[in-house]
Amino acid sequence: MKFDWIKTRQTKYSAYMAAYIVVIVAVLGAANFLANRHNKSFDSTANKRFSLSDQTDKVVKGLKSDAKIVYFDRTSEFQRARDLLDRYDNLSPKLSVEYIDPDKKPTIAKAQGVRTYGTIFVEANGHKQEAKSLTEEDITGALIRALKGGERNACFVSGSGEHGLDDSGRTGYSQLKDSLEKNNYKTRTISLLEKAEVPKDCTVLVVGGPRYDYPEPVVNAIKTYVENGGRALLMVDPPLKMGKEETSENPALVNLIGSWGVTLDKDLTLDMSGIGQIFGLSEVVPLVSSYESHPIVRDMKDVATAFPLARSLDVKSADKVSAEKLFSTSANSYATTALNSAAIKLDPAKDKKGPFALGAAGTYSTGKDNQQGRFVVVGSSNWVANNILRFNGNRDLFLNMMNWLSSDEDLISIRPKEPEDRRITLNRAQMRMLFYSSVVMLPLIVIVSGFMVWWRRR
Repeated sequence: MKFDWIKTRQTKYSAYMAAYIVVIVAVLGAANFLANRHNKSFDSTANKRFSLSDQTDKVVKGLKSDAKIVYFDRTSEFQRARDLLDRYDNLSPKLSVEYIDPDKKPTIAKAQGVRTYGTIFVEANGHKQEAKSLTEEDITGALIRALKGGERNACFVSGSGEHGLDDSGRTGYSQLKDSLEKNNYKTRTISLLEKAEVPKDCTVLVVGGPRYDYPEPVVNAIKTYVENGGRALLMVDPPLKMGKEETSENPALVNLIGSWGVTLDKDLTLDMSGIGQIFGLSEVVPLVSSYESHPIVRDMKDVATAFPLARSLDVKSADKVSAEKLFSTSANSYATTALNSAAIKLDPAKDKKGPFALGAAGTYSTGKDNQQGRFVVVGSSNWVANNILRFNGNRDLFLNMMNWLSSDEDLISIRPKEPEDRRITLNRAQMRMLFYSSVVMLPLIVIVSGFMVWWRRR
């Protein structure tokens, strides 16, 4: 009789409840233990806004020595920084993140030269770089600068109508300049007209769409630079003559590029697929989604790029040169030789049908070990102008070209994404329809439904 209570229904239910509680507490405890040691998250945003980019992933996971990110701010602001910096910390055990309140540790802040809240330093390979802001682009850029060390100079040729490096207009290159400087390059313009010699400290020479002919001394300077192991990006537009805007044929430069195995055709490519219209592009802005296996484009399989007013290229290897195409237009594209009228008219019977190569890369054998010249040729200079640089993969493709030219192949990837503007823009008629459907019609339907139910039950 003493132990009959053990067999009662109440005792069994109490035992079941106690067992359930023990199991739940054990599961929650284990989950909390694992969460503290393995910080994982899932990014469900459309453009993966809260995920680190391929480039950051590649750089951090490829660390061969310890690196550190030090964030100086008020303690109350640490959580805001953790949302981003903890993602870095989770990528590799070789990267650590330290949070310091300069008010609580003023001697450390003074020794580090901290003057403002929110200062971020990245230390790697014995170098220290400051990130300008709490963004992935700036922090990864600072990490790359610290890892690489030394200066990389991008020298833009000027003096013959090229795009302006400091021009903030729609066709200028000011945004391109900003992107380069955030990615470990210093930029400046050089005039080969004044002195026909490329400075020795130029890591990459950039020719950005000259509108006037280069004289022989300028072309010879470019030739000597590349064939002695230099690196050059040559963006040459088709010779259009439309209204006041005319672009010269630039025969000396075109012939030089041709001697390197890349023939610049005297035409204008047209994309007749209609896909570009989805992005608000016309037929004179070919959309590219077909890439080759070259290191510059191997990570761009699912990315589109756009090339306004582009000419086609023919690519083949030549003496001392190994050249290959990088990307091409769609099969539903044409190349017209009618370059003297703003009203472009397609003549399927006369104009060539695509696909056409728009970009090529090559190497020039100097006969010396590890001193080969490198060059990239693109049949358009407008594809990296301010008005279209941020289109889909244009900026990534340009920076990939620069990294390959400067022998930084390990940095070739898709770079940090910018926040996507997903606002809905409604016109007056759409706003009126939304108002009547949500504020008037829906409540009215509920009222009428309620009245009908009442009427049936009365």
